[in-house]
Amino acid sequence: MPDAPPRHVLSLSGGKDSAALALYMRERIPQMEYVFNDTGKELPETYAYLDRIQDYLGKPVIRLNADQGFDHWYDVYGGMIPSNHRRWCTKMLKLKPFETFIGEEPVLNYVGLRADEERSGYISHKPNITPVYPFREDGLKLADIERILRDSGVGMPPYTEWGRTRSGCFFCFYQQKIEWLQLKDKYPDLYEAAKVYERPYPGSGNVFTWSQGESLEELERPERAAAVRREAERRRANREETRADLTLAEVYANRFAPPSEDDDAACVICTI
Repeated sequence: MPDAPPRHVLSLSGGKDSAALALYMRERIPQMEYVFNDTGKELPETYAYLDRIQDYLGKPVIRLNADQGFDHWYDVYGGMIPSNHRRWCTKMLKLKPFETFIGEEPVLNYVGLRADEERSGYISHKPNITPVYPFREDGLKLADIERILRDSGVGMPPYTEWGRTRSGCFFCFYQQKIEWLQLKDKYPDLYEAAKVYERPYPGSGNVFTWSQGESLEELERPERAAAVRREAERRRANREETRADLTLAEVYANRFAPPSEDDDAACVICTI
């Protein structure tokens, strides 16, 4: 018997690049399967954006993790919150559910890395899963991704309207400190919910924090919050001054770059 043809699977993160890739591939691969790994801790805008994408695609976005979200694995790991050094959230809430969904069949996994970026990160390395990078293959850059989203009517992720630069959990540890304060401004209840996780780790008594070097309680203190906002504004003003000396291509390349703090290439499966 001839080998069965591979399945075609595209993972949506709630970010602009995977959204644009789903729209870009809709007519090219009609049999595409679209999946979203739901941690149960996404922003309200992320869920609304996924619904908008699903409506445009005309087929369901399969939600994984329906029964084992973040809190389940948080308990399994003994109350230790994840960080860039202990990314159990990506492993248990993104990679493993995805690989379980795929099984052992041959699969082409479509990834929205653009031609104008050098990111790498957490993707599956199972031998039956072959990554495909259509944007890189076709030379599509940030301006093209914006055009795809604009022309479709789907638009940019709505959380970008209030300053958030990435998809992922509302308490993602890769957030910049100014983004934490923007979360507090927009969703004070979610900020308070994130603070609850910052408690002593039973194994050692150490307190792990979401934001490097300080707790959310420390970050929100008026004098500290004011300093973070001043620094963010200073960086924004510097970027505006620099824009006059950039080429159009450089402006696009830097438009959604984080204004501060090391991104560390984050988790591709979470953020593209």
